[in-house]
Amino acid sequence: MIVDGAVSMVEMALAKLNENDVVKLDEERKAAMVSNLLVILCGNKDAQPVVNSGSLY
Repeated sequence: MIVDGAVSMVEMALAKLNENDVVKLDEERKAAMVSNLLVILCGNKDAQPVVNSGSLY
């Protein structure tokens, strides 16, 4: 049930971002976002912020 709920929330987040033209994500960045959201939503500990100090490209 937890995973089903998390997947639904991630689907809604991606749809809303796309619908409102908030950001354009390529498939690799979309996959990274999905992975990060699922880890946060399904984890049993509080999320810890991460500062990205560089670019992936």
